[in-house]
Amino acid sequence: MNIKIARKELESKPQEVEFDKLLQEAKESGQKIYYLDKDNSHKDMMDVVDKFENSGFNVYFREVKYGLDENDYMYEVHVV
Repeated sequence: MNIKIARKELESKPQEVEFDKLLQEAKESGQKIYYLDKDNSHKDMMDVVDKFENSGFNVYFREVKYGLDENDYMYEVHVV
């Protein structure tokens, strides 16, 4: 499954990364915070949370608003 990492510039395209790479990083460090792009579907985000939880992690998931527009948000996934 490919996941889009949050963009660093508003006009840029989000970078895609394989979920297995995110899982490996979380296993190596024991905890990790990921900021994921709004272009990911909510269903995909719930799949990411489920996969982390099935791998033995606790996950805190939320939407982070960074502007006044309704579409100015990203997803935060804190894996512990």
